[in-house]
Amino acid sequence: MSSKQLNMVQAINSTLDMLMKEDDSIILLGEDIGKDGGVFRVTEGLQAKYGSERVIDTPLVELGIVGMAIGMALTGLKPVPEIQFQDFIFTAFDQIVNQAAKMRYRSGGEYNVPMVLRTPYGGGIRGGLYHSQSGEAYFAHTAGLTVLSPSNPYDAKGLLISAMKSKDPIIFLEPKRLYRSIKSDVPDEKYSIPIGKAALVHEGSKMTFVTYGSMVPIVVNTVTKHSIDADVIDLRTIMPYDGETILNSVKKTGKLIIVHEAPRTLGMGAEISAFIGERAVDYLMAPILRVCGPDIPFPYKLEEYYMPNEGRILKAINRVQEFR
Repeated sequence: MSSKQLNMVQAINSTLDMLMKEDDSIILLGEDIGKDGGVFRVTEGLQAKYGSERVIDTPLVELGIVGMAIGMALTGLKPVPEIQFQDFIFTAFDQIVNQAAKMRYRSGGEYNVPMVLRTPYGGGIRGGLYHSQSGEAYFAHTAGLTVLSPSNPYDAKGLLISAMKSKDPIIFLEPKRLYRSIKSDVPDEKYSIPIGKAALVHEGSKMTFVTYGSMVPIVVNTVTKHSIDADVIDLRTIMPYDGETILNSVKKTGKLIIVHEAPRTLGMGAEISAFIGERAVDYLMAPILRVCGPDIPFPYKLEEYYMPNEGRILKAINRVQEFR
């Protein structure tokens, strides 16, 4: 199987190209995604190749982008709307949580919304409070939505291919911090990564880390650099998350640290803590710890203090190691 070293932008772009070539029903739409290829150039060159009727530059109206995409999905098309930054998604919140997410249920299965909504999210580019938020918990809380977040180019391609096969709406969160900062071997051929299945990206026996998105390389680099004997689980699917893999690891290690850059309160760390507390409290040998963003607006000049980093992760490691 042939492959290329690609960054995440290249992996997503080439995957969209591959899928659009095979399926004329796939329509891309969003602000500046056509001629300019989007703010991060993820869709660069696709309008020139497939035309302005399949790669549509829309007005700056997120409500309209998602509303049009839902209509397209209900009439047999496969829309891939892009929200330029996840921070701007909230004007389309009603369309996402009250229309797209609930259409199958309210119609008794008569209608589906096969829509993959792509959006860059998270910090790492000094975008300040309106260009750096991590809002995955809003969507993970909504029945009917599947929420994905790849941590590397290989997973980005495999998860996007799986998402495009879904008959239900997908929120595809792309960590902008990782767009061009890492590369990996990405096969030229089509492959898929199962939705709802986590990846064990580092194996150990003394503690378990659960993380996703841009935090995965931070956690892996920390445990590798400091020779920490730990499982590191990359969720890949934020909802529905792979509870079985987390549970099996915690039963083995007895210690759990959850790392995400979204705010701490009511984030995915809280959900996973409750999940383990309900099912594996007898196996725990230390408190469950969360290394997360604080419950404040995302700062502009101090983002290195806001986002989890090696120092904060080591502090959590040292605390759980106190419990033998």
